[in-house]
Amino acid sequence: MAGTFKFELVTPEKRVIPRTGDDPRAVVTAEATEAVVPGLDGQFTVLAGHAPMISALRPGIVDIALTTGRRRVFVRGGIVEVEPDQLTVLAQTFLDLDEADPDALKAEKKAAEALAQSATNDADRLSADTALQVLNSL
Repeated sequence: MAGTFKFELVTPEKRVIPRTGDDPRAVVTAEATEAVVPGLDGQFTVLAGHAPMISALRPGIVDIALTTGRRRVFVRGGIVEVEPDQLTVLAQTFLDLDEADPDALKAEKKAAEALAQSATNDADRLSADTALQVLNSL
């Protein structure tokens, strides 16, 4: 069996995975065996023992194989930090695809559409368009 590593998904408001109740400062981690991350230069897979790296995130789906089950989370952007024994995703925003209702998905699409319309440069427009493509494929 493959090894495990610690996984955290953190937003500016709170730690998302693992759930930590109401205290966003709680230091808790989930154990994972694999994660597929939408890096700025393309998707990459993280396994235990991965070489250290930092990457920007593009809008997309982080697919995590936790020891307690698989989770899929849409992120609009952020940064990912990989260590041999830990993966930390610092996401600008997220949508838990396993728990999202249709209204939450619709709201995320509207937010991406608004970002696309208000984009003032090509990079922001591309990011918003990528988010829309991913969300429309769900």
